[in-house]
Amino acid sequence: MEQAPEKEIMQKEMRELVAKENQFLQERDPHPLIIQGRQFISRLFVGTGKFASNQAMLSAVEASATEMVTVALRRVDLSKAVNEEDMISILDLNRLQLLPNTSGARDAGEAVRLAQLSREMGGGSWVKLEVTPDPVYLLPDPVETLQATQELVKDGFTVLPYMHADPVLALRLQDAGAATVMPLGSPIGSNQGIKTEESIRIIIEQARVPVVVDAGLGAPSHAARAMEMGADAVLVNTALAVSADPAMAGLAFARATTAGRMHFLFGGGASSRGSGQWKQASASSPLTGFLDEENRS
Repeated sequence: MEQAPEKEIMQKEMRELVAKENQFLQERDPHPLIIQGRQFISRLFVGTGKFASNQAMLSAVEASATEMVTVALRRVDLSKAVNEEDMISILDLNRLQLLPNTSGARDAGEAVRLAQLSREMGGGSWVKLEVTPDPVYLLPDPVETLQATQELVKDGFTVLPYMHADPVLALRLQDAGAATVMPLGSPIGSNQGIKTEESIRIIIEQARVPVVVDAGLGAPSHAARAMEMGADAVLVNTALAVSADPAMAGLAFARATTAGRMHFLFGGGASSRGSGQWKQASASSPLTGFLDEENRS
């Protein structure tokens, strides 16, 4: 079902607005986001699952001005070229980096096979690695994730692994050649926000590759918080897919992501207060110099 012309115009205007804000920040950001040699101006990555329709998904992608979209390989018919899929064929792959993901893989072997099959069918060599044997909470298996990363990197893939917010695992994945690390904020689809903040702080502090906070971000404020902490990007799916207006939600998350990054770069030391280091009030107005101060002694 095609969109009404006025809605298409509105979505284009939203994307142009966000793109201008991203470009404004990009020109002032001393640390551009570069993954495997590709520079990204947008720091918001968008997932394509759970949307009520392909058109709703497209509206969120367009309004957010994202440059990276993930697609679950288990939702794609890999008997034909990936870009011929209805969901993928409507995306502008000249502008977007397609990031197939191995969602549903229960072990390293399944994840590697899915990635290889996707590449054979035109999905490219970038892959968001997900190994989630737990069907209830969809938590990633750290051992199998590390093994799959090692195998896929050797096979020429650009691997972006979804992982627990485990600083030691993050280092091991970087040693294995991961292009990013993607620690969860909270379980997939839970919209709980960042429940792993202190561990993500350590991962960011030690990282040699971009850190993308993935999973559980349910509100624009969650995305902003991740960026204020120093994350390089965030990935959002469910919060957009279940919103009343995916395009407006995409716009909100995009602007929050940019605002969080701006605060991290230019907001001074205020962000440290969120870590529990803040112990006392700090007045924004002088506490001396009252009109009758002389008479108060």
